[in-house]
Amino acid sequence: MKGLGYLEETILLLIMLMDDDAYGYSVSMMYEKHMGKAISISAIHAVMSRLEKKGLISSYMGGATPERGGRQKRIFEVTAAGRQTISDIKDNREKLWDLIPDLS
Repeated sequence: MKGLGYLEETILLLIMLMDDDAYGYSVSMMYEKHMGKAISISAIHAVMSRLEKKGLISSYMGGATPERGGRQKRIFEVTAAGRQTISDIKDNREKLWDLIPDLS
């Protein structure tokens, strides 16, 4: 299993939620929506670059759009290794949570 920081794990989960619409701006908007705080697009891009280098996500160039002045956007998707890593993290966390006595 590849080691992930909290932000990397969060971004990876968000990309998994977004299917084929995960690109820098959309991921930052999803982060703000689900985490309740803003994050810069440059921070998102840095994290996605690290995730791609680790083989947990891949990217391709989407079609050009008039809204972007004819420019393409880089679309990100989770790889099989990324899905396995998230599954392993979830399993390990659940094992630890099961060891904690009732929190109430």
